Amino acid sequence: MDLLLDVVEVKATKDYKLFLEFENGEKRVFDMEPYMDRPPYIQLKGSPFFKIAYVDYGTVCWPGNIDIAPETLYDLSKPVVN
Repeated sequence: MDLLLDVVEVKATKDYKLFLEFENGEKRVFDMEPYMDRPPYIQLKGSPFFKIAYVDYGTVCWPGNIDIAPETLYDLSKPVVN
């Protein structure tokens, strides 16, 4: 998808899911599990730091200067079904 939408809210869970809200109001879920054995995310695996994900500059970040591209989050996430 060619959209570049900012993340405006994130909630991280202990099972490596990110519940996201984008600037267009869409709520989506992104599974970080496949990334957790790769740098730089391996630093977050098994750490309480994963759950303190926050939004900065329109994307999801963690302590230690770790982030993930917002287009990846949008393109590879799934809509949340209420």
